[in-house]
Amino acid sequence: MLNQVADGVWVRQSEWVWSNAIVVRADGGLVLVDPGIGGADLNELADDVERLGVPVVAGFATHPHWDHLLWHSRFGDVPRYATAACAEVASGARERARTMAAESASGIPLDLVALLTPLPADGGPVPGELVEHEAHAAGHAAVLLADRGVLLAGDMLSDVLIPLLDPRRPGQVDAYEAALDRLAEAARHVDVLVPGHGAVAEGPEVAARIAADRAYIDALRRGEEPVDVRLEQDWLAGPHQANLARRSAR
Repeated sequence: MLNQVADGVWVRQSEWVWSNAIVVRADGGLVLVDPGIGGADLNELADDVERLGVPVVAGFATHPHWDHLLWHSRFGDVPRYATAACAEVASGARERARTMAAESASGIPLDLVALLTPLPADGGPVPGELVEHEAHAAGHAAVLLADRGVLLAGDMLSDVLIPLLDPRRPGQVDAYEAALDRLAEAARHVDVLVPGHGAVAEGPEVAARIAADRAYIDALRRGEEPVDVRLEQDWLAGPHQANLARRSAR
Protein backbone atom coordinates (compact mmCIF):
# COMPACT_ATOMS: atom_id res chain seq x y z
CA MET A 1 0.00 0.00 0.00
CA LEU A 2 0.99 3.61 -0.47
CA ASN A 3 2.21 5.56 2.56
CA GLN A 4 2.05 9.33 2.34
CA VAL A 5 5.31 10.88 3.57
CA ALA A 6 4.61 14.50 2.57
CA ASP A 7 2.07 16.52 0.64
CA GLY A 8 1.65 14.80 -2.70
CA VAL A 9 4.42 12.24 -2.09
CA TRP A 10 3.68 8.56 -1.45
CA VAL A 11 5.99 5.56 -1.01
CA ARG A 12 5.28 1.88 -1.52
CA GLN A 13 7.92 -0.51 -0.20
CA SER A 14 8.33 -4.05 -1.51
CA GLU A 15 9.72 -6.98 0.45
CA TRP A 16 12.44 -7.42 -2.18
CA VAL A 17 15.42 -5.57 -0.73
CA TRP A 18 13.06 -3.01 0.79
CA SER A 19 12.72 -1.33 -2.63
CA ASN A 20 10.79 1.95 -2.61
CA ALA A 21 8.49 2.94 -5.45
CA ILE A 22 7.60 6.62 -5.20
CA VAL A 23 4.52 8.46 -6.44
CA VAL A 24 4.72 12.24 -6.76
CA ARG A 25 1.82 14.54 -7.59
CA ALA A 26 2.85 17.04 -10.26
CA ASP A 27 0.91 19.82 -11.97
CA GLY A 28 -0.51 17.60 -14.71
CA GLY A 29 -0.83 14.32 -12.85
CA LEU A 30 1.36 11.73 -11.17
CA VAL A 31 5.04 10.98 -11.76
CA LEU A 32 6.28 7.51 -10.78
CA VAL A 33 9.88 7.44 -9.58
CA ASP A 34 11.69 4.08 -9.72
CA PRO A 35 8.52 1.92 -9.75
CA GLY A 36 9.11 -1.74 -9.00
CA ILE A 37 9.95 -4.38 -8.26
CA GLY A 38 8.31 -7.70 -9.25
CA GLY A 39 5.20 -8.19 -11.34
CA ALA A 40 2.96 -8.48 -8.28
CA ASP A 41 4.42 -5.28 -6.82
CA LEU A 42 3.90 -3.42 -10.10
CA ASN A 43 0.30 -4.59 -10.27
CA GLU A 44 -0.38 -3.59 -6.68
CA LEU A 45 1.25 -0.22 -7.29
CA ALA A 46 -1.06 0.25 -10.28
CA ASP A 47 -4.04 -0.54 -8.01
CA ASP A 48 -2.82 2.03 -5.49
CA VAL A 49 -2.36 4.65 -8.19
CA GLU A 50 -5.84 4.02 -9.58
CA ARG A 51 -7.31 4.62 -6.13
CA LEU A 52 -5.69 8.06 -6.08
CA GLY A 53 -7.85 8.92 -9.09
CA VAL A 54 -5.12 10.96 -10.80
CA PRO A 55 -3.55 9.94 -14.13
CA VAL A 56 0.11 9.03 -14.49
CA VAL A 57 1.84 11.53 -16.77
CA ALA A 58 5.48 10.38 -16.59
CA GLY A 59 8.05 8.14 -15.00
CA PHE A 60 11.53 8.94 -13.75
CA ALA A 61 14.50 6.61 -13.19
CA THR A 62 17.13 7.82 -10.75
CA HIS A 63 19.87 5.66 -12.28
CA PRO A 64 20.42 2.86 -14.81
CA HIS A 65 20.44 -0.27 -12.63
CA TRP A 66 17.82 -2.78 -13.72
CA ASP A 67 15.67 -2.57 -10.59
CA HIS A 68 15.10 1.14 -11.27
CA LEU A 69 14.21 0.72 -14.96
CA LEU A 70 10.89 -1.11 -14.66
CA TRP A 71 7.41 -0.24 -15.85
CA HIS A 72 3.94 -1.73 -16.32
CA SER A 73 1.41 -1.18 -19.07
CA ARG A 74 -1.19 -0.22 -16.46
CA PHE A 75 0.83 2.92 -15.72
CA GLY A 76 0.18 4.08 -19.27
CA ASP A 77 2.17 4.83 -22.40
CA VAL A 78 3.79 7.98 -21.05
CA PRO A 79 7.35 9.36 -21.22
CA ARG A 80 9.84 7.79 -18.84
CA TYR A 81 12.63 10.21 -18.10
CA ALA A 82 16.16 10.14 -16.69
CA THR A 83 19.28 12.23 -16.93
CA ALA A 84 20.90 12.16 -20.36
CA ALA A 85 23.77 10.00 -19.08
CA CYS A 86 21.40 7.57 -17.39
CA ALA A 87 19.23 7.24 -20.49
CA GLU A 88 22.29 6.56 -22.64
CA VAL A 89 23.63 3.86 -20.33
CA ALA A 90 20.20 2.25 -19.96
CA SER A 91 19.75 2.09 -23.72
CA GLY A 92 23.09 0.36 -24.21
CA ALA A 93 22.50 -2.06 -21.36
CA ARG A 94 18.86 -2.85 -22.04
CA GLU A 95 19.33 -6.52 -22.91
CA ARG A 96 21.45 -7.09 -19.82
CA ALA A 97 18.86 -5.26 -17.69
CA ARG A 98 16.10 -7.47 -19.09
CA THR A 99 18.12 -10.60 -18.37
CA MET A 100 18.83 -9.52 -14.80
CA ALA A 101 15.18 -8.61 -14.25
CA ALA A 102 14.05 -12.01 -15.53
CA GLU A 103 16.52 -13.79 -13.27
CA SER A 104 15.82 -11.75 -10.14
CA ALA A 105 12.06 -11.21 -10.02
CA SER A 106 8.96 -12.74 -11.55
CA GLY A 107 6.22 -11.27 -13.68
CA ILE A 108 8.13 -8.19 -14.85
CA PRO A 109 7.03 -6.91 -18.30
CA LEU A 110 10.44 -7.32 -19.91
CA ASP A 111 9.49 -5.45 -23.08
CA LEU A 112 9.08 -2.29 -20.99
CA VAL A 113 12.43 -2.44 -19.20
CA ALA A 114 14.84 0.50 -19.67
CA LEU A 115 12.82 2.57 -22.15
CA LEU A 116 14.08 5.99 -21.09
CA THR A 117 14.43 9.38 -22.69
CA PRO A 118 16.53 12.33 -21.45
CA LEU A 119 14.66 14.77 -19.28
CA PRO A 120 14.14 18.09 -21.10
CA ALA A 121 16.00 21.11 -19.86
CA ASP A 122 12.84 22.61 -18.37
CA GLY A 123 12.17 19.45 -16.37
CA GLY A 124 9.04 18.58 -18.30
CA PRO A 125 6.39 17.13 -15.99
CA VAL A 126 8.90 16.07 -13.32
CA PRO A 127 8.62 18.49 -10.39
CA GLY A 128 11.47 19.77 -8.26
CA GLU A 129 15.18 19.98 -8.99
CA LEU A 130 17.55 17.23 -10.06
CA VAL A 131 20.70 16.71 -8.00
CA GLU A 132 22.87 14.90 -10.54
CA HIS A 133 26.14 13.21 -9.61
CA GLU A 134 28.42 10.33 -10.61
CA ALA A 135 28.38 8.18 -7.47
CA HIS A 136 27.05 4.62 -7.55
CA ALA A 137 26.07 4.74 -11.25
CA ALA A 138 26.53 6.98 -14.26
CA GLY A 139 23.93 9.71 -14.52
CA HIS A 140 22.58 9.12 -11.03
CA ALA A 141 20.20 11.85 -9.87
CA ALA A 142 18.28 12.59 -6.72
CA VAL A 143 15.09 14.64 -6.92
CA LEU A 144 14.78 17.59 -4.55
CA LEU A 145 11.19 18.58 -3.81
CA ALA A 146 12.08 21.61 -1.71
CA ASP A 147 8.53 22.96 -1.60
CA ARG A 148 7.45 19.73 0.13
CA GLY A 149 10.59 19.20 2.17
CA VAL A 150 11.45 15.88 0.51
CA LEU A 151 14.59 14.46 -1.10
CA LEU A 152 14.27 11.36 -3.28
CA ALA A 153 17.79 9.96 -3.09
CA GLY A 154 17.85 6.93 -5.39
CA ASP A 155 20.46 4.42 -4.23
CA MET A 156 22.12 6.84 -1.85
CA LEU A 157 21.72 7.46 1.89
CA SER A 158 20.10 4.12 2.70
CA ASP A 159 19.89 2.57 6.14
CA VAL A 160 20.19 -0.95 4.70
CA LEU A 161 22.82 -0.50 1.99
CA ILE A 162 26.42 0.49 2.39
CA PRO A 163 27.74 3.06 -0.09
CA LEU A 164 28.01 1.07 -3.32
CA LEU A 165 30.85 2.13 -5.59
CA ASP A 166 30.90 1.19 -9.25
CA PRO A 167 34.10 -0.86 -9.71
CA ARG A 168 33.97 -0.36 -13.48
CA ARG A 169 34.59 3.38 -13.24
CA PRO A 170 37.66 5.10 -11.79
CA GLY A 171 37.58 7.78 -9.12
CA GLN A 172 34.51 6.50 -7.32
CA VAL A 173 35.67 7.54 -3.84
CA ASP A 174 36.08 11.12 -5.07
CA ALA A 175 32.76 10.89 -6.92
CA TYR A 176 31.01 9.65 -3.80
CA GLU A 177 32.44 12.46 -1.68
CA ALA A 178 31.30 15.02 -4.24
CA ALA A 179 27.85 13.43 -4.37
CA LEU A 180 27.51 13.54 -0.59
CA ASP A 181 28.43 17.24 -0.66
CA ARG A 182 25.66 17.90 -3.19
CA LEU A 183 23.13 15.80 -1.31
CA ALA A 184 24.03 17.46 1.99
CA GLU A 185 23.35 20.86 0.45
CA ALA A 186 20.02 19.62 -0.90
CA ALA A 187 19.14 18.06 2.46
CA ARG A 188 19.32 21.49 4.10
CA HIS A 189 15.92 22.13 2.53
CA VAL A 190 14.13 18.94 3.59
CA ASP A 191 12.71 17.07 6.55
CA VAL A 192 12.11 13.78 4.74
CA LEU A 193 14.53 11.56 2.82
CA VAL A 194 13.34 8.64 0.68
CA PRO A 195 16.10 6.22 -0.37
CA GLY A 196 15.72 3.68 -3.13
CA HIS A 197 15.99 0.89 -0.55
CA GLY A 198 15.26 0.97 3.16
CA ALA A 199 13.38 3.13 5.61
CA VAL A 200 12.28 6.69 5.01
CA ALA A 201 14.34 9.08 7.15
CA GLU A 202 12.85 12.07 8.92
CA GLY A 203 14.22 14.96 10.92
CA PRO A 204 17.67 14.38 12.47
CA GLU A 205 17.96 10.97 10.80
CA VAL A 206 18.50 12.70 7.44
CA ALA A 207 21.76 14.26 8.64
CA ALA A 208 22.69 11.00 10.37
CA ARG A 209 22.46 9.12 7.06
CA ILE A 210 24.81 11.61 5.40
CA ALA A 211 27.25 11.45 8.32
CA ALA A 212 27.28 7.64 8.26
CA ASP A 213 28.07 7.53 4.56
CA ARG A 214 30.78 10.17 4.95
CA ALA A 215 32.39 8.07 7.69
CA TYR A 216 32.27 5.02 5.44
CA ILE A 217 33.89 6.83 2.51
CA ASP A 218 36.48 8.43 4.81
CA ALA A 219 37.45 4.96 6.04
CA LEU A 220 37.83 3.72 2.47
CA ARG A 221 40.07 6.66 1.65
CA ARG A 222 42.25 5.89 4.67
CA GLY A 223 42.48 2.26 3.60
CA GLU A 224 40.60 1.08 6.69
CA GLU A 225 37.78 -1.42 6.98
CA PRO A 226 34.49 0.51 7.36
CA VAL A 227 32.44 -0.23 10.48
CA ASP A 228 29.24 -1.37 8.74
CA VAL A 229 28.00 -4.86 9.54
CA ARG A 230 27.77 -6.86 6.31
CA LEU A 231 25.03 -9.37 5.69
CA GLU A 232 26.23 -12.24 3.57
CA GLN A 233 23.45 -12.13 1.02
CA ASP A 234 23.90 -11.78 -2.75
CA TRP A 235 20.78 -9.93 -3.80
CA LEU A 236 21.81 -8.39 -7.08
CA ALA A 237 24.43 -9.10 -9.68
CA GLY A 238 27.02 -6.54 -10.70
CA PRO A 239 27.75 -3.54 -8.48
CA HIS A 240 25.14 -4.50 -5.86
CA GLN A 241 26.48 -7.99 -5.18
CA ALA A 242 26.98 -8.90 -1.53
CA ASN A 243 26.54 -5.31 -0.39
CA LEU A 244 23.41 -5.52 1.72
CA ALA A 245 24.15 -4.10 5.15
CA ARG A 246 22.51 -2.60 8.17
CA ARG A 247 24.41 0.11 9.94
CA SER A 248 25.88 -1.02 13.23
CA ALA A 249 25.71 2.53 14.55
CA ARG A 250 21.93 2.72 14.30
